[in-house]
Formats: sequence, structure tokens, C-alpha cells
Amino acid sequence: MRQRHISVSGYGGPDRLHLLDRPLPPPGPGEVRVRQQAVGVNFVDVYFFRTGLYPLPGFPAGLGVEAAGVVDAVGDGVGEDWLGRRVAYAGPPVGAYAGCRNLPLQRLLPLADGLEAETVAAALLRGLTAHMLFAYVLPLRPGDTVLVHAAAGGLGLILAQWARAAGARVAGTVGSPEKAALAQAHGVERTIVHTREDFVAATREFSGGEGADFVIDGIGGETFDRSLDALAPFGMAASIGHVAGEVRRIGLDRLHASCPIAVSRPGVFRFVADARRYREGGEAVLQRLSAGLQVHVGARLPLADAAGAHALLESGRHAGSLLLIP
Repeated sequence: MRQRHISVSGYGGPDRLHLLDRPLPPPGPGEVRVRQQAVGVNFVDVYFFRTGLYPLPGFPAGLGVEAAGVVDAVGDGVGEDWLGRRVAYAGPPVGAYAGCRNLPLQRLLPLADGLEAETVAAALLRGLTAHMLFAYVLPLRPGDTVLVHAAAGGLGLILAQWARAAGARVAGTVGSPEKAALAQAHGVERTIVHTREDFVAATREFSGGEGADFVIDGIGGETFDRSLDALAPFGMAASIGHVAGEVRRIGLDRLHASCPIAVSRPGVFRFVADARRYREGGEAVLQRLSAGLQVHVGARLPLADAAGAHALLESGRHAGSLLLIP
């Protein structure tokens, strides 16, 4: 068996991504081989792994942390009833940008009939992030106000729907009127085009002057610092990424300058490293997808064009989730 896969030759830009072909050994004990039908592309692939924020063990190295497909071979200790099962996974080990790969059985989540591979690959890691935020970081109460940055992105669209299902009111920042319309169609009640409005003032107006109970910020940089100003007393700001730059150090006096607020820096990889949490979160995501959670796939590119997918992701031109199709 041979494996077509994307390899990164070193830290840097999208030009470091290359399509390679190599032999793939049979799955080992406790492993299965997954023939992948759809691969999710995430910002973590770019600014954590490709640019070196999370060091890779060496080069060349694989990329990608979520996909969905079909089991077509099993190793010792794995029942043959797994053959032909439709499955998905998210999180380490890195290497999802491939046509097929071997994986430990315990990383797989079986898919119910009716769930399409593309839908799950576009939503699983993002849904796990939503479950982590709303079940562990700050469980929502009906009537809470949530501010989601980049609300028209793949994660933002899922966070908005998840929060609305909990009875929260959702405001979201977007980059254009077109993205505002998409966000509104996915549960964002108050869209804020950040090039035209001050999101702090807009959030306070939306919440009746109080501010948001929960701000979810994957932008970082100065945006996160201003997100603290958008919080209600005893509100929580979660920093889940920093595509616009590192979050500067925050002193305790900043958190208590005028009213008490809290800050969290949760990581979904740390969350799914625990097998119980991974399965709990994965099942929660699949249940919501079966119940009608909407997933917007903004673009589908062939596996060979992973570099183009990264360039599109970094450009900010697309909305929703981005997939590679082997």
C-alpha cells in the first residue's frame, strides 16, 4: 500500500508544503488503516505547526489533525467487524493530510448513518472546542451574552449555534457585510463588522450596557486586550488562538481595574489528550450534527493543493470551514 500525503519541509510559508508518495506499512497491533474521504484544514495547522510555534519532531513532517473516512484494514487485536466502518477523528497524532493513514483504534469515532464524511471533517475539532468551552471553561446559562470573534469562520459558526442552543444571546465580529449575513444565518443575533464599528461599544449596546458574560477570542494581539473591555462584571474571556499576534502579558490589576473579570487560555489538544474527555466531546459533537447543527464548507480543494488551502485560510477571504479532498 502506498500513501499520498502532504509533507512540510521546514518552518515557513505555504511553499514549504509538498505532495509526496511513500510506502505505508500494514496497520500494527491495535491500529486500523483509514482510507480518508475528507480532511479538515485548521488554523492550528498553520500557526502552530507550519510556522513552528509547536515544534515538530523533525523534517519532513506531516500536517493535519482531523479527517473522516472508511476503515479498510485492521491490525492484530482489532476485530474484523471494524472493516468498512465509517469513522472520524481529531487531535494528535499529526498527519491527517493524506489519502490514507494508520491510526490507533481508540482515536476513532464511528459515524452514524446519515452523517457525511465532509460534514464531520469540517466540524469535529471545532465542535470539540465548543464542547470544551461551554461544558468546562464556562457553562452557559439561559440569557447569557456571548461575544464570538471571527463569527463567520468555521469555528465561529459552530460556536454561535452551540451557544444559542444553550439559550445564550450571541454577538459576533465579522469582516464584511457578506460574512455578517452568513453569521446571522447560523445564530449570531448581533453582527459587528469590525472595520465599521467598535466591537466593545457594540457589545455593550447589545447587552444593555453590561458587556458580555463570555468572550471567545481566537484573534489575539490587541483584539484580546480590547476584549477585556467588552466583558461584564465577573465575565470570562477565553483566548483560544492568536492569528493576529501573541497576547501580551496581563497583570492582575488589569483584571480588577474597575470590575472583576477572569481570563482563560484553554487548549483543545490538552482537552482531547484525556481519552474520556475526547470520547465524551466527540459523541457530543456527533449528536449535535445528527440533530441538525449546520456546517458551512467554504471551500474544497484537492489534497495536492494543500499550499493553496493554507494561503486561502491566511488571506481571510473565505468563510466557514475548509477541506482537502484526497
